[in-house]
Amino acid sequence: MGHNLGEGSEFDDWKAKIYAGPISGELKVKNGERYKCPFCCTEKKGYCKIDGLLRHALIIEGASTKFEERATHSALVEHLKSSLGKSSEPQSQQVALKPRLAENRGKQYVRPWTGVLVNVPTKWEDGCQVGARTNRLKEQLSRFCPLKVTALWNSRGHTGTAIIEFGNDWSGFGNARAFESYFMTEGHGKRDWKKKENGYSGLFGWVAMDEDYFYQGPTGAHLRKKGNLKTINDIENEGIRKTGKLVADLASQLEVKNRHLNELECEYNGIITLLDKMVEEKEKLILSHKKCISEEQQQARRRSQAIIDKNQKLRSELDSKLNELDVRTKQPDDLAARSNCERRSNEQEKQMPS
Repeated sequence: MGHNLGEGSEFDDWKAKIYAGPISGELKVKNGERYKCPFCCTEKKGYCKIDGLLRHALIIEGASTKFEERATHSALVEHLKSSLGKSSEPQSQQVALKPRLAENRGKQYVRPWTGVLVNVPTKWEDGCQVGARTNRLKEQLSRFCPLKVTALWNSRGHTGTAIIEFGNDWSGFGNARAFESYFMTEGHGKRDWKKKENGYSGLFGWVAMDEDYFYQGPTGAHLRKKGNLKTINDIENEGIRKTGKLVADLASQLEVKNRHLNELECEYNGIITLLDKMVEEKEKLILSHKKCISEEQQQARRRSQAIIDKNQKLRSELDSKLNELDVRTKQPDDLAARSNCERRSNEQEKQMPS
């Protein structure tokens, strides 16, 4: 995993040449559902599952001191990832780790979940030690889903140690354990690093725990600055406490909201009752108004009819008076005519001889 800085261009060119040439068609990697390394295994017994071949290629890429060997196995890693798909081993390892949680409950882990990567290749350049770029290391460890890779430095430069951060959640814990399991399986775990012989090469990795946390050096100083120690029980109890507090807070909020809802419901019911009463009063007013109008209309009709009747009576009386007046007006004329007639009759009688 990784190569010395300064080799970058030549390494990438060699890797690209191997990837485009032999791996693409000349060398046989797969036989049915079995795989083998075309650079190391020549006999039939060399076939294995894809996860095993990918582990083999990754460890040779990081551990080998031979430039060509690292380049060929790096090309093989790229081939397996791009052509055959990424291994699902980290997920399967996460599932496999769950039954073993019980035996690790009392052990203290650095949290956020952290991995320690040591023996990163370095070299002396421009008066200090330089090593692989952190983004290159993160790319090589991508199958374990690291969130961040930090190289540790001292007064002389790169210490050859890098800190791998996996996050706080249980998925991050599974990735950290998969990271540790991978190096342990390949003989490059923490115990192997402690027992290593002089000149032993390759990357070693493990999950950071209390021993690393209290280690006097850049590793311990960085872990104490960035994290703290927690057991599985501590984390689960903390989760239970947080869940209990969250439930209590939610219950309290629910109670407050229920009280507020009851108050709103009472206020709503009061408003509805008031509105019903106002509507009822409005309907009464409308009925009363209609009744008043109806009564007034009836009274007006009665008054009008009385006036009409009175006018008719007065007209009848007037007509009667006029008729009587006409009669009375004609009586003097009749009396005068009768008087003239009698007078002429008397005059004629007087003129007749006796």
